Amino acid sequence: MNERIRAPRVRLIGVDGEQLGIFATTDAQQMTDDMNLDLVEVAPNGDPPVARIMDYGKFKYEEAIKAKKARKHQTTVQVKEIKFRPKIDKHDYETKKKHVIRFIDAGAKVKVTIMFRGREMVHAERGLVILERLAEDLREIALIENEPKLEGRNMFMLIAPTKKELPKPVKGETATGAEKAPAAEPEVAPAAAEVAEAVAVAEVAAVEPEAAAE
Repeated sequence: MNERIRAPRVRLIGVDGEQLGIFATTDAQQMTDDMNLDLVEVAPNGDPPVARIMDYGKFKYEEAIKAKKARKHQTTVQVKEIKFRPKIDKHDYETKKKHVIRFIDAGAKVKVTIMFRGREMVHAERGLVILERLAEDLREIALIENEPKLEGRNMFMLIAPTKKELPKPVKGETATGAEKAPAAEPEVAPAAAEVAEAVAVAEVAAVEPEAAAE
């Protein structure tokens, strides 16, 4: 960026994405200084390298805002684990099932593990019975994402919350008999700024299709 650019010449891209041609780097830097902006090398492997005039501080700020919004809208699904023994009694089973329900209600997936010891491996089907029982008990709120699988001395099953859907109205039923389904939100056209940014990137790509932007 700016004085750190060592190439003698650069293919210059203007503030608005227009191609200005090939300039001596010193001339491009002088032009950028006169505009009180920055000269940023965006395709260093080009011949000559591609540089763009921009407000680098503003660019970094906008990128940070975009990244923050992206993180805000990310959904992180947690995976909890509950361990059972093949000879678990009814009370312990109900207690552990309540924990599973609590995790499912919170939106987490649950890895259910049956732990076998010693000769218990001879009757591995007992673990399968427990997993199938649990899946049946929770079928209203959870579904099996990974079927039971035996690995070493443990048997695993992964269950996940079911997707809740709005009830469909009965055909011919009026609004007084059932709630109307909410109208679908109209698709929002891309913001003009995003379109302009896409065009600018495309122009740089057209100059150097194999060059990697910083």
